Amino acid sequence: MTTKIVAGVVDVVVLRRVGRAWRVLTLQRAAGVRSTGAWEIVHGSIEPRETPVQAALRELREETGFAPERLYSITTNPFYLSRSDTIQVAVAFAAVVTSAKFTLGVEHSRAKWETFAAARKRLAWPRTHDLLRQVAWILRGGDAGAVEDVLRSG
Repeated sequence: MTTKIVAGVVDVVVLRRVGRAWRVLTLQRAAGVRSTGAWEIVHGSIEPRETPVQAALRELREETGFAPERLYSITTNPFYLSRSDTIQVAVAFAAVVTSAKFTLGVEHSRAKWETFAAARKRLAWPRTHDLLRQVAWILRGGDAGAVEDVLRSG
């Protein structure tokens, strides 16, 4: 069997401004689903014939009810899934929202708005910790600055 590389998932950091600071939405996995109790960001599979941007917007809507004011492509993160013997690539985004009110989907039981530092301590996946550092750096001035035209997806 040959190991395949698949761009199969999206990760979405959901952000909102509180004064001059950003808050990150963290989600806790519900009972009876994969990784019950783990804290994470919005993420999910890219469906057939769906672009990563379309998948990010869909997952964001399904898991939080949000439609973002702005969406930024941030990076890609590879990881290995032994059960399917695939190297998956997560396409990572940052979604800026204006409201603090969210609607949780069935996969999550709780959610919290947190600082970048508090979110890094809570989140289970190491690749998410690195992603938060990148998002904090890119959006440190409130937008992506000189690279806004390249990173902004919507």
